[in-house]
Amino acid sequence: MANDDHIVEIYTDGACSGNPGPGGWGTILRWRGTECELSGGAPDTTNNRMELEAVIQGLKALKKPSEVIVFTDSQYVQKGMSLWLAGWKAKGFKVKGGGLRPNHDQWRELDTLASGHRVQWRWVKAHAGHPENERVDKMAVAESKKQAAR
Repeated sequence: MANDDHIVEIYTDGACSGNPGPGGWGTILRWRGTECELSGGAPDTTNNRMELEAVIQGLKALKKPSEVIVFTDSQYVQKGMSLWLAGWKAKGFKVKGGGLRPNHDQWRELDTLASGHRVQWRWVKAHAGHPENERVDKMAVAESKKQAAR
């Protein structure tokens, strides 16, 4: 999508068979026309955790501070990082009643990783023919199936 050779594109998706259940994530990193695919999973997780893990692993793979565009079909991830995170941090990731926000551990890690880069968060519609989104979806589903077969 970006023609600038200094921008890293990261395409991400998570999947879960049951929620919670066995899950998987897939990530494609693209820089200067070169791609790297990453994927993994967990035996007992949620879809939101896998969506977050896909982005976390993509950002962890970067070796230096970069200008990044993250493409995700998860509004939870996109809005979380663009709109909600500042408020969550201000409240110490606590919710009414004093407990911690679900997935606070991953949100904290994602916030730390993203702070080392200039990141744009782009939402793409799932299952709408976006080539990279379709690829990461297949990767995430395949990893979820691997976890289920264990």
